[in-house]
Amino acid sequence: MDKFKKNVEAFKEVCRSLAATFRFTGEAIAKGSWKVKASAVIFGFGHILRKQFLRGFAFLAGEAALLWVVFGFGWQYISKFASLGDSSGGYNPDGTISYGDNSFFILLYGILVIIAIVGFFILWGMNLRDSYRCEKRLAEGRKLPTSKEDWHSLFDKNFAQTLLTIPVIGIFVFTVLPILFMICIAFTNYDKDHTPPAALFDWVGFENFRKIFDFGGAGLGSTFFKVLGWTLCWAFFATFLNYFLGMGVAILINRNGIKFKKFWRTILVMTIAVPQIVSLLYIGKLFATDGLINLFLMNHGIIDRAIPFWTDANYARVLIILINLWVGIPYMMLIATGLLMNIPADLYESARIDGANSFQMFRKITLPYMLFVTGPFLLTSFTGNLNNFNVIYLLNKGQPKSMSLSDGAGATDLLVTWLYTVTVTNNDYKIAAVIGIMIFIVTAVIALVVYGMLPSVKDEEGFQ
Repeated sequence: MDKFKKNVEAFKEVCRSLAATFRFTGEAIAKGSWKVKASAVIFGFGHILRKQFLRGFAFLAGEAALLWVVFGFGWQYISKFASLGDSSGGYNPDGTISYGDNSFFILLYGILVIIAIVGFFILWGMNLRDSYRCEKRLAEGRKLPTSKEDWHSLFDKNFAQTLLTIPVIGIFVFTVLPILFMICIAFTNYDKDHTPPAALFDWVGFENFRKIFDFGGAGLGSTFFKVLGWTLCWAFFATFLNYFLGMGVAILINRNGIKFKKFWRTILVMTIAVPQIVSLLYIGKLFATDGLINLFLMNHGIIDRAIPFWTDANYARVLIILINLWVGIPYMMLIATGLLMNIPADLYESARIDGANSFQMFRKITLPYMLFVTGPFLLTSFTGNLNNFNVIYLLNKGQPKSMSLSDGAGATDLLVTWLYTVTVTNNDYKIAAVIGIMIFIVTAVIALVVYGMLPSVKDEEGFQ
């Protein structure tokens, strides 16, 4: 409850800050001099007249660049954004190609233009507020910073902001823009039958989301929730089995009396040294119907026919979880080894004097400490396993296929591997976008809920 109140107060503070920003912008327009008002049209005009050339020309260059994006480059796309194109391309009778509208570029550049428009108004407000702030500073008899001082501040006082400019631009271009594009694709009919430039795609509203939540028969909705159920089951076992078994292996190796500790650790670390693409592909073939395991068992009369490791859904799911233990336990063993060495030996000695057995010491000392320190790691491991593409795809590509699942989904497919199939094999980009959005929602909800329950978050001073 206290955490909820803190979040509410933080949200209220953000709202108050935004309201204050809008009020100050309105005050700048209403009470500012003609220089401030002229800056509303020509960005940086007031700064240039006050000989703050660096700021002034920076604002002016920003305005020119954004206006060029909107009118000189993007207007042809934003004007068709509502329809995503009117005429598609094709082949002329003489064999030449006629290029028409391209819905893909209209959508992509249309989003970019909308962002540029929003950026224009943000820059407009920043320009007005800064110009008015400088004017008030002059009225109070204080000196304005010169261009030289502004330039030095970029590499001294404000060096952190300067240094972060390129990463922020990179995040926007390679993360934010693709996410917005994917969200928009989910509201279109973009698939193999509507692929530009040969054909156009169009807006369809919430039709694709309606399909996801349609539970009738073996349709898309039924498939989605079956795959989601297996994804959550896989993530739970893949995370917690690796966590506790890795911790158990570390405890066993660190026990007094165990010889050749370095040897055992080296053997386990070797599974990490070998690339997963090599080891998982090999193991996948090892358990195939005609693989070495089945051949060995049949040749020695142990079984009469091949065990359907990859063709039976239950066998495949159990086997994938077990193979993942072989891949994941060494990582947790290494992490736990370092942390176990940091637990004060006095705690265990005191517990022994009080009569505690090994299990009680693990439950009261080792486990609380490990959960406190590795709580965030446990959360990231769980969310990572929700999107663990390698293990599933490299072992059996989500096999076996099932008649009860549609759109190419297999019985061992996770949402992320199903997403790959829908995108690459089926070319059904609209449904792939919807699945991507649902993956984000599921991952975000779990991460936010579990994060608030972690001991290291609830009791930050607990082990200080």
